[in-house]
Amino acid sequence: MTDDPRADLAERIAGDITLSDDPGATLRKWRTDFDVSQTALAEELDVSSSVVSDYESGRRSSPGIALVTRVVEALLDIDERRGGDHIRQYGRVLSAGFDSDVVLDLQEYPTALPASDLYDAVGATEVVSGDRDTVTGHTVIDSIEAIRRLRSDEFYRLYGQSTSRVLSFTNVSRGESPLVALRVVNPTPNAVLLHGLSEDDLWEHAPALAQRDGYALAVTEMDIEEMLTALREHA
Repeated sequence: MTDDPRADLAERIAGDITLSDDPGATLRKWRTDFDVSQTALAEELDVSSSVVSDYESGRRSSPGIALVTRVVEALLDIDERRGGDHIRQYGRVLSAGFDSDVVLDLQEYPTALPASDLYDAVGATEVVSGDRDTVTGHTVIDSIEAIRRLRSDEFYRLYGQSTSRVLSFTNVSRGESPLVALRVVNPTPNAVLLHGLSEDDLWEHAPALAQRDGYALAVTEMDIEEMLTALREHA
């Protein structure tokens, strides 16, 4: 890792595409992550949209390293012209000591925001109200990767600058694993948001654990990319 988030991110994207079993699908994944249309990418590369579509669909043979490099630079150039949000976000995650497979998003807010406003932004249902009703940041975590790769003491670093935040866990089925993991973390966050399940799907003991530890608990079924976009815009 260098001190240049753009260079680190470029290396990460290029590696993902070239080493993928399905380079076209991985290229499409990164393009959509950057919210860049096929048309916009094609214009940046000075090719037709059908060329990008053919690579992503596998109708053309896997792109060589030269084309992958051009694609990566194009995505990063577009991001920088738009303000560099994706590059900065990647830098924040790395500076917090995490791989971007574990932490999908990490933001600090300039002022405290009502948790209810954040829930509205991501279509969340609050199951348990917490002792504190504002948040000053969010961290979005892949629960499977976090539990598989993080030690208990490393969970503290998920808080970023403050525990006054919402921890959002993705890749959950009922919410049991992340909530049990939080039992060893003290202090707890202001709020926990479980992504990808409804209130009916929630582990039956989850509300009691949230009440016991004093944090708000909410669930949302919004598409993950839509949720990430909504959180970033809300911040």
